[in-house]
Amino acid sequence: MTARVPPSADLAARISAGDRATLARAITLIESKREDHRKQAHQLVQDLLPQTGKAIRIGITGSPGVGKSTTIDALGSHLTGKGHKVAVLAVDPSSTRTGGSILGDKTRMARLSADDNAFIRPSPSSGTLGGVAAKTRETMLLCEAAGYDVILVETVGIGQSETTVAGMTDFFLVLMLPGAGDELQGIKKGVVELADMIAVNKADGDNIKRAKQAAAEYRAALHILKPASESWAPPVVTYSALTGDGLSTIWQNICDYRDKMSASGEFAAKRKQQQITWMWSMLEDRLLAKLHADPELKKRLPQLEKAVAAGKLSPMLAVDEIADAMGL
Repeated sequence: MTARVPPSADLAARISAGDRATLARAITLIESKREDHRKQAHQLVQDLLPQTGKAIRIGITGSPGVGKSTTIDALGSHLTGKGHKVAVLAVDPSSTRTGGSILGDKTRMARLSADDNAFIRPSPSSGTLGGVAAKTRETMLLCEAAGYDVILVETVGIGQSETTVAGMTDFFLVLMLPGAGDELQGIKKGVVELADMIAVNKADGDNIKRAKQAAAEYRAALHILKPASESWAPPVVTYSALTGDGLSTIWQNICDYRDKMSASGEFAAKRKQQQITWMWSMLEDRLLAKLHADPELKKRLPQLEKAVAAGKLSPMLAVDEIADAMGL
């Protein structure tokens, strides 16, 4: 028998008081596909909305092997040591197939997972990237209401997930490895364009010289691109997740970014635009869900696709038929 979920007002009060068990339970509510849970989750977010928005939201990406989890563990521990409360969330489109990796995340973030001032949550284990991202946005708001003032959102997947995370955070940190000569060729221009800072990891021991060379190469690459804002030129720094060297520089740059972008009004403007984008994204998800929930339409869609692919039906007429069936 399913346990009764407390009213959203009760959940909101407990979350506001910083109750971690209630926060985890509320996130599970948000991830539920049940209609009654969805409505209660939306009411809960609405109730907590006045207590959100005070945290700095940081997106973190990097190629496999760059040490994302180790970096998040080290940076998060550095921040809790300075009196911050840190929440770590993941956006993982591959979790739709693998079922997520909470055990792996907690194993790789050993210090943070044992830290009372940190909260680690993986992405939902089912749904499209859009669905996962929507749940992550709502989870982010709950964590802020619970008093977490630094939200680290990790892109576990690749490609579109990076753009998605950049679109829901204030600051996008791209992690790179030493050995710029090879790595530079493999940098996706789109990811570099999203970067608010590039940080070269593994700047320790014999790697320090190579890390500095890599940083110089990345700076040269960034000079070619026009900065997204006149108020901020993305810096390139070196650090070591292993020794902790350079973590304070990373954090100082993030604070400088927030100060400069807030002073220019761009920080608030970006947040407002993200809220509008989120609204339209959720509406699109809802329409698609309705489309796939209709049994007649579900049966008809493969036939329409086949007719369009064969050139027997124009895409426009196919869309008209689908829209008419949905009453649009």
